[in-house]
Amino acid sequence: MAPALSFEQAPPISVPYRFFLAAPCFGVLAGLLLAWSGGDALASRWAPQTLALVHLIALGFMLQAMGGALLQFIPVAVGGNVWRPRLVAAIVQPLLLMATLLLVAGWVFGNTAAFAAAVPLFVLAVGGLVAVVGDALWRTPASGMTLWTMRLASGGLAVTVVLGCLLAETLAHGLALPFVMLTDVHLAWGLGGWALMLLAGVSYHVVPMFQLTQPYPLWFARGFGPLLLALLLAWSGRLAIGDGAWSEAVAAGLWICASAYAAITLWLQHTRRRQVHDTTSRCFLAAMLSLLGLAAAGSAALMWPDVAADPRSAVSMGVLAFGGMFVSAITGMMYKILPFLNWLHLQRLGAPMSAVPNMKQMIPVAAMAGQFRLHVAAVALVLAAVWLPALARPAGIALAASFAWLGWNLLGAGRRYRAARVRILASVAVVRARAGQG
Repeated sequence: MAPALSFEQAPPISVPYRFFLAAPCFGVLAGLLLAWSGGDALASRWAPQTLALVHLIALGFMLQAMGGALLQFIPVAVGGNVWRPRLVAAIVQPLLLMATLLLVAGWVFGNTAAFAAAVPLFVLAVGGLVAVVGDALWRTPASGMTLWTMRLASGGLAVTVVLGCLLAETLAHGLALPFVMLTDVHLAWGLGGWALMLLAGVSYHVVPMFQLTQPYPLWFARGFGPLLLALLLAWSGRLAIGDGAWSEAVAAGLWICASAYAAITLWLQHTRRRQVHDTTSRCFLAAMLSLLGLAAAGSAALMWPDVAADPRSAVSMGVLAFGGMFVSAITGMMYKILPFLNWLHLQRLGAPMSAVPNMKQMIPVAAMAGQFRLHVAAVALVLAAVWLPALARPAGIALAASFAWLGWNLLGAGRRYRAARVRILASVAVVRARAGQG
């Protein structure tokens, strides 16, 4: 059974909404940048346009959405008391927005001053978020592997941003740092120590609850986070002692660890009690298949030097990681979280339950399914464009359209919430007025 939820501790609905509604805008910008740049944006992982694309997705879409989810999930799912969430969201979210745009501008326009300006904003935004989230996660009396894995993920976010700030300072001021190796370690912590760690921790809770599966095996839930952390620490040792045969063994361990999470999640979906497929389950299916494809590509690069030497291999892996895996999983999460939040906050207004729209009415099923299909097609086009550059501009247009449709669906959920809230408050006021007259 899923752990009990503490609905009374949920933050104001505006807190997650402001993050969730901002996130697709960065995806639209990523698609437009790809359409404008064409094949040059997919030629190499080191191309400025490629780095701008990656960070529009990683910081603009993923961090915005995951930050909003954290501020909602921690009070409700693990009983953590987040300090003044409305104020935290009002400060952190716009700082993240400005910092991300500055960082991307640094690559797109070759402006080193933009890198320097982005660093303090990221330190303030992410430092504040990690401090508030970490305090809530460590002070809660709750227990369980979701909580422990989320604690590790918050630490992973801090490490990722510290390494990223060092890289930005290197670009801005020419610091004498091993740039390529530091970038590899930064990428590993961002994808593994932060994003994958958080996704796994949240999955332990929401996959059984929303997708009606059995719980994750206890041995896996207990071992995944610590093992992933140990492998990332070993991988970070490259900064001190350089590369060697041991680093390939660590990389292989990381791919095996990630594949195990994907395989177990797929098995839980396959063996669940009710084989009812909705957009959320399909998003997770796409995410886990992308993760397995990413692990297979990473393993091939370890085994065959010619594969690793081809710059398109690294770009393809990035498409699978960011577009195929994390965007898919986060999209599926948001399609469950926002309707649930709407229902939760509306039923608190005091109207009969029959007056509160059900969750399926918050975002039309056909709209979610259509957007998911377009998302899959867009990711497939981007992946193909890595090898056929002529497809880059159509892929960018499809990607922008997919994110725009996602934003429209989420905005529609907000409009339906406001309309239902006005209607319910009006009916409650009428009932109370009649009761007062009586």
